[in-house]
Amino acid sequence: MSAIGPVTTQFFEFGSPEDPFRLENGATLSRVRLAYETYGRLNAERDNAVLVFHALSGSAHAAGINPTSPIGPDSVLDPAIWTDECEIGWWDNFIGPGLALDTDRYFVICANYLGGCYGSTGPASVDPATGAPYGSRFPDVTIGDIVNTQVRLLDHLGIDRLKATIGGSMGGMLAMDLALRHPRRVRMVAPVAAAAGTSALTRVHNFEQLYALQEDPNFNRGDYYGGPKPLQGMILARMISHKTFVSLDVMEARAKGYIVQDDNDLKGYQMRHQIESYMLYQGKKFARRFDSNSYVKILTAWQSFDLARTFGGGDLEEAFRRSRGHQYLVFSIDSDVCFFPDEQAAMVHALKRAGVAYHYVTVHSDKGHDSFLIEPELYTPTISYLLAEAHANA
Repeated sequence: MSAIGPVTTQFFEFGSPEDPFRLENGATLSRVRLAYETYGRLNAERDNAVLVFHALSGSAHAAGINPTSPIGPDSVLDPAIWTDECEIGWWDNFIGPGLALDTDRYFVICANYLGGCYGSTGPASVDPATGAPYGSRFPDVTIGDIVNTQVRLLDHLGIDRLKATIGGSMGGMLAMDLALRHPRRVRMVAPVAAAAGTSALTRVHNFEQLYALQEDPNFNRGDYYGGPKPLQGMILARMISHKTFVSLDVMEARAKGYIVQDDNDLKGYQMRHQIESYMLYQGKKFARRFDSNSYVKILTAWQSFDLARTFGGGDLEEAFRRSRGHQYLVFSIDSDVCFFPDEQAAMVHALKRAGVAYHYVTVHSDKGHDSFLIEPELYTPTISYLLAEAHANA
């Protein structure tokens, strides 16, 4: 049972034709809408806020129970994209009274990304200038663009400086980008199972997914709204990524059951192995709950992520010098094959050389990358202790 209980999605809008939001590539959006949720209360000093960044395909719904789809009238997506599995917060075991992000102490915020499909402005949103969905006309966004929109949200909420920012996987990348891009806006930075840049292997995995999505005959360069959905590309993309999120042992354990193969599945091949059926099931489940265009846009942002290049002229140590006023908490998962442990080790080495205070924790788990979502007991003691220490020393 959720410690938070029922919650509702909130929305923040900014921008106008006269004062549009300008992206790093020079493109503009005349109106931006962010879906977000909050948990706990902002104190009188407004200094107890924690900003949580979600992973690649996450949403603003980090904790509690929210059966109401965040898909509004400004989007052409079917509200049913908010499936049953979306109703429970994706970090529900981490956020709440007495949990890692203790809502009796902290005001916790989570917002859906620009370019996403769970209530924030993205490719499926209606362009105010045309009355039609953006589709292929939605501009590419960067990690910096996503961070800058969330800083606008902090301004709206009257929060000058965060107690902490935390995120797992891609969320950890955004947490670090915020710290380097807006160093005065945060005290503590906690990347969980993340990296300071996109590795060659990750770029290959992402490219495989991008190719699968865009080569689906129904993708139509992103202008598929109102027509057949590019489901096959999305199913394949999810199967490509899923094997990096979950350890092989866990996949094999979950696959123990029966084989399900619909008449339309692989007409020239008969599945004989339970793990094949499991992977296809995961792909189909994801295709029902996420928009292909949003997946393309967020993957594209990930592809170009590189803290060293963006903030240090190619030198990660130089980039992290911007964080000398911060306290870092870096989590590594020893079985992670999405962000390998040596990627966090490289981050910590650069932090040390840059003179940045840090704590480095290696989590021992057989669950792989997804450990940060499903094993709160491995993370909560350290997060709770360091947040409380930072709170006491503020």
